Amino acid sequence: MRVLLVEDDAMIAEAVTANLKDSGYAVDWVKHGAQVAAAVAAQSYDLLLLDLGLPGKDGLDVLAQLRSGGCTVPVLIVTARDDLHSRLNGLDGGADDYIVKPFDMAELKARMRAVLRRHGGQPQSLLTNGVITLNPATYQAQVEGQDAPVALSNKEFAVLQALLMRPGMILSRNDLEDKIYGWGEEVESNAVDFLIHALRKKLGKDHIQNVRGVGWLVKKAV
Repeated sequence: MRVLLVEDDAMIAEAVTANLKDSGYAVDWVKHGAQVAAAVAAQSYDLLLLDLGLPGKDGLDVLAQLRSGGCTVPVLIVTARDDLHSRLNGLDGGADDYIVKPFDMAELKARMRAVLRRHGGQPQSLLTNGVITLNPATYQAQVEGQDAPVALSNKEFAVLQALLMRPGMILSRNDLEDKIYGWGEEVESNAVDFLIHALRKKLGKDHIQNVRGVGWLVKKAV
């Protein structure tokens, strides 16, 4: 999953970014509300974490601009504003959820997963194509017929999650790199191949298919 974090407090932003990266998210960070439109236009994001008290352009104005421009990226507001008026304005303005600072990272990630499930039309907490089942809360995957789930590394999880979010669709190397690397991170040339190999070793080589020269996919549930 690729996330855009909009936060002017460097200490909070660095802590959130480090935690999310450790959990397998690719994170891009901007400090000013005026930078959001350009970032969203240049990059496809799965989720936007939006502070409200931003310099230059308030977060509610950023949200209004995104929604009026047709941007449908899910937005989770992360702010110190805890009054009812701000919460109502945020949610009625097009935000998908609202969490007040200070917060626990476990709760933030749970809310992120819930927003992504709702946005993807997946009421269940588990991702599955009918054969492979992935638990985003535990980073474990299980193949139908296996006795027990297997643990995944953060980046293995990110790749499998991307594939299971779009079963039957071929994802290219660039598509998968976008889900595991943020701005400024060095993209290792064989990282995706290595992660696919590791997943096949854990789940069985037939469950992730390679379309030579194009990319990879998992089968869509029949």
